[in-house]
Amino acid sequence: MSSPGRPLLEVQDLQVTYGQVQAVRGLSLTVDAGEIVTLIGPNGAGKTSTLAAVSGLVVPRGGQVLLEGRDVTRLPAHRAVGEGIVLVPEGRAILGRMSIEENLLLALEGRPPRPGAAEARQMIEAQYERFPVLGERRRLAAGSLSGGEQQMLAIARGLVMRPRILLLDEPSMGLAPLLVHQIFDIVAAIHREGTTILLVEQNARLALQVSDRAYVLERGQIVLAGPSRDLAADARVQAAYLGGEVEA
Repeated sequence: MSSPGRPLLEVQDLQVTYGQVQAVRGLSLTVDAGEIVTLIGPNGAGKTSTLAAVSGLVVPRGGQVLLEGRDVTRLPAHRAVGEGIVLVPEGRAILGRMSIEENLLLALEGRPPRPGAAEARQMIEAQYERFPVLGERRRLAAGSLSGGEQQMLAIARGLVMRPRILLLDEPSMGLAPLLVHQIFDIVAAIHREGTTILLVEQNARLALQVSDRAYVLERGQIVLAGPSRDLAADARVQAAYLGGEVEA
């Protein structure tokens, strides 16, 4: 649990650069324990770069990332996972030649302490109960799954790592509309069970429906923030659904 009155995750004045390109410019945000917070905005706004910095995939040029008040800014990705910062990446990044079960078993290695055999089996079976299609096909190569099933596997893989905060990057990308709603139902269910989530999602309408609070990013900066219900009714955010610019 986070300290009383202190957010679980704090990002302060984050700056991320790639060569001469500044992808994130002085971004600050918070996520409280048990919340689902979403980052929305146009392509290139810096959403994925923010998750990459929080999860240790890139080293920020400046700013801080605090987990329960402790500085985790420059932890490499494997150590960030060890602290409970778990990323489900854009594009899923499953190991297609390995079986579904091998993908999950490998994920269990990611966060110490490594569970014993009985506990590992229980953790994997819990995901098969959540995603029955994965349990039915556990011996099949993960690459044989449909896009929606691969996204389920990516989420299951994240959950077996016992996240203190789960970072979801574009979970609906490339999916048919019916599957998009199914994935968002899963995200909502995980949230109801108490998992803290920081969500990046192009489908802003659904992201705002499922989340508690939201930040709108443009050109690496936050231009709007507040309760998701309020932002969903904001004309500037509605313009962003259609690809328009959001003015600060």
